[in-house]
Amino acid sequence: MPRRTDRRKKSKQWARRHLNDHYVKQAGQSGYRARSVFKLEEIDQRYHLIKPGASIVDLGAAPGSWSQYVIKKTGDKGRVIAVDLLPVRAIENVIVIQGDFCDANIQQEILGILNGEPADLVISDMAPDLTGISITDQANMENLLMNVINSLENILKPGADLLIKVFEGRMLVDVRKPLNLLFKKVISIKPGASRKHSKEFYLLAVGYQQK
Repeated sequence: MPRRTDRRKKSKQWARRHLNDHYVKQAGQSGYRARSVFKLEEIDQRYHLIKPGASIVDLGAAPGSWSQYVIKKTGDKGRVIAVDLLPVRAIENVIVIQGDFCDANIQQEILGILNGEPADLVISDMAPDLTGISITDQANMENLLMNVINSLENILKPGADLLIKVFEGRMLVDVRKPLNLLFKKVISIKPGASRKHSKEFYLLAVGYQQK
């Protein structure tokens, strides 16, 4: 019983913080579906990731705020594909695919949409369902990201970039290793819009070099 009470208390505390969160309010006022958009905006403004006319694949796209931001930046000539296991409500000029990015059939569907041309940028804010057990969550996240990294040669063009979410700790080191081999440069980023207690980081991998 005490454990259930603790969970309820933490849930109420999270809900209170969420409602009072500056970025939550700003997202609502700006028409974005989630506060996470401001993490991407900050990274984009610093590193100029998203260019007009670019082809971009947004992984773990639900509820869709990153794709909302990206389609505004790419313009009419850009192509934005949002991929998630969960349904994503329609976004104007964004193509939504419900499925697993690491599935070969989903990758072929993406390439078909891009007329056989790999993407200029892959962005990912996805994470597995969290258990609250640090070791398990780290392992699940690392496994997810390794599957994404191993799938890049089918979907990312040479010279292109990758932005992925990771958790701080050993995983941050382990995920960087293959990225250091596949990209010219890898940068660790902690956006100001990340919650203070969050262990999330983002890795920006620049200049894809196919195996």
